[in-house]
Amino acid sequence: MTYPQPGHDATRPHPAVSGVPGPYPPVSGLPGPYPPVSVVPYQPGGYPQVAQRISVQPPLTSGMATASLVLGILGVLGGWCLFGLPCILAVILGHVALRETRDGTRSGHGMAVAGLVLGYVFVGPMIAFTVMAFFGGVLGAATPAP
Repeated sequence: MTYPQPGHDATRPHPAVSGVPGPYPPVSGLPGPYPPVSVVPYQPGGYPQVAQRISVQPPLTSGMATASLVLGILGVLGGWCLFGLPCILAVILGHVALRETRDGTRSGHGMAVAGLVLGYVFVGPMIAFTVMAFFGGVLGAATPAP
């Protein structure tokens, strides 16, 4: 709820505003809100010179970390068919990638850790499967058929 201002008659309409206010008078001696614009002279080549920007590139991603992650995923999806070889390679490359990314000159530490986790989680069952397949084949060939 709004209350009337003191000295204001609510029955009388507001006075009409006449015209639009003019521009603000210039203030001398004070700098403007923006820095002065520098004009670049025309160059004979047709284009004005442009200030060069310094760009900082992020560190390169470690290839070993990427390979470790890819092999870890392959080990999860098809490691049983490949007798755990991708998981073993993921573990080896993951440790190499951790050493590469330790000092910060290369990125990819998270991918290396993910490759190691996938490799270690699935390397044990895959090695057990490979050993069972190998010994099952050897024992089956060595045992005479009835």
